Amino acid sequence: MKISVRVTPSAKRLLIKEEGGVLKVALTVPAVDGKANKALISCLADHFGVRKSRIQIIKGLKSRDKTINIEGI
Repeated sequence: MKISVRVTPSAKRLLIKEEGGVLKVALTVPAVDGKANKALISCLADHFGVRKSRIQIIKGLKSRDKTINIEGI
């Protein structure tokens, strides 16, 4: 399953919500050295109930707008 995600790093609190067909995720970690991407994968794994190894960032590694592939949903 492919989903579009909009990430907001360095937020005050963790938040996941869907708006207009895009999953918006606010992360508390900064976008430094890939920490936000790792936190995003962990957060999405918890949210969808899958292993972290089943989640891949297909597009947008260095962008706020990402395309994510989740296997097993």
